[in-house]
Amino acid sequence: MNYENPLIVQGDRSLLLDVHAPLAEECRNALIPFAELEKSPEHLHTYKLSPLSLWNAASAGFSADDAIAVLQKFARYDVPQSIVMWIKEISSRFGKIKLIAGPDIEVPVKEGSAENIVEHYLYLVADSLPVFKEIGANHSVKKMLTSTLENDGAPEYSFLLKLTDRGTIKQLLLQAGWPVKDEVALADGEPLNVNLRETTSHGKPLNIREYQKNSARALVGDKGPGTGFGTIVLPCGAGKTIVGMTIMDMLKTSTLIITTNISAVHQWIDELLDKTDLTADQIAEYSGENKEIKQVTVATYQVLTWRPDKEGPYPHFSIFHERPWGLIIYDEVHMLPAPVFRVVADLQAIRRVGLTATLVREDGCEGYVFSLVGPKRYDVPWKELERDHWIASAECIEVRVDLPMNQEIEYAVSTAREKHKIASMNPDKIPIVKEIIDKCPSDKILVIGQYLQQLDEIVQILGCPIITGKTPNSERDKIFNDFRSGKIRVLVVSKVANFAIDLPDASLAIQVSGTFGSRQEEAQRLGRILRPKEQKSRFFTLITRNTVEEEFGSNRQKFLAEQGYEYKIVRYDGELDIEE
Repeated sequence: MNYENPLIVQGDRSLLLDVHAPLAEECRNALIPFAELEKSPEHLHTYKLSPLSLWNAASAGFSADDAIAVLQKFARYDVPQSIVMWIKEISSRFGKIKLIAGPDIEVPVKEGSAENIVEHYLYLVADSLPVFKEIGANHSVKKMLTSTLENDGAPEYSFLLKLTDRGTIKQLLLQAGWPVKDEVALADGEPLNVNLRETTSHGKPLNIREYQKNSARALVGDKGPGTGFGTIVLPCGAGKTIVGMTIMDMLKTSTLIITTNISAVHQWIDELLDKTDLTADQIAEYSGENKEIKQVTVATYQVLTWRPDKEGPYPHFSIFHERPWGLIIYDEVHMLPAPVFRVVADLQAIRRVGLTATLVREDGCEGYVFSLVGPKRYDVPWKELERDHWIASAECIEVRVDLPMNQEIEYAVSTAREKHKIASMNPDKIPIVKEIIDKCPSDKILVIGQYLQQLDEIVQILGCPIITGKTPNSERDKIFNDFRSGKIRVLVVSKVANFAIDLPDASLAIQVSGTFGSRQEEAQRLGRILRPKEQKSRFFTLITRNTVEEEFGSNRQKFLAEQGYEYKIVRYDGELDIEE
């Protein structure tokens, strides 16, 4: 028992972190690999242990003993024995069921036919008879499995499984509480001799940072069974694109890259031409504007999930089979649309990597990313990279604004969704935006919001450019380039700029409205100003007091609080005290 320690471990698997204790920051960083933040008020932050958080940790080499050691090191009171036993039991489930290569079996094309085709099978292997029996009794999976107990040459406690059911079985078993360790070798795909340059096409030395090398190595492994798939978690601004290109250099194979929007497609292509020896005729853009397929193809999630009929097929899913891809990169994998998971389930023989700043998904599909794209292979605390100056330091400031008196009754009688819109579009936020901009003349500023009417009003007052979903791609790229070059200092953006946009010189962001309580959006928006720079970045969020926006704002901040960012809360009283 040590009353100076910061952590209280409770029998319900919740962890209370006293943020004022001497070792609080060290403890928070130690919890990141295996625990999830749930609440982050002023004094005690609440973390939760979950099976998925422990399995992600186990897949990245962080064992049950490592997790228990962290709890015992920082715990103020004795760690409950039930928690120790639960961590060991849940963590041990990772690896108790494996997928390994199976036989090729000839089967008739149809019953009574003399023609045969060869079907590829895998073995789903349990490590014990009880686990084998439990899987066999699971109604959702047993229809895909054939017991091999009587078959010669099959591993003990194994089932036969069609290769085409590889992804589906992993999804279903994860839902049943059994993560599958996939040890089937992956296909090499079409060779492509792609190499990172030593000097970029702009004449700058290309130095791959140690954590970027380590994350690529963690994914590629020895290229043997059980390697070549997974998710890499790095902050915005930490160079996830470089990691993707490093993996391409290591695997040297034809690559499909899927990202969030057309601007991100163009950025990927520019980065590939700048930092690898690929030529323009080896890279294609597959989007709403251009639909070419080459050895390296960069596509958008939007074009892949488009279909002419709401109930019909997705015509552009064919891109996944147009070439013998050896690598698929899912950029911003936390945004992977649900329809694409159907295809990803069929693409289990291809090496794949998900790149993201946060594994948080507001739709609860983190398990799909784990089972279909792959478990977390590498993660670095944001504050660790900030300490080493790989990303900018940032100050988060929440400014609370009163709702105008003439809107109080309207707000009181509105539905929950209308209340969020009224609070978000509080007209008294707009003069505060102008005040912040006027008091920060040396900053390059992004104003970010959810509601276009609100953003249009801000643009009319500021006289600056705006980018929304309706902005033509050519105009969008020109505005982004003007912002990067310094021709414009203030840029208003809708949620289209939440993801995969590189604005390295942005040093201040003003968030006037957001998507309800989206934690992933908060992380991405802060990420827009985390590119390394000399000055400290600042992230202002304008919140309407005593409304649902306060509650949503608190939820949005969870992920950043987990990474060690504190929100300074200021009540607006007619003027902000801002140091330039």
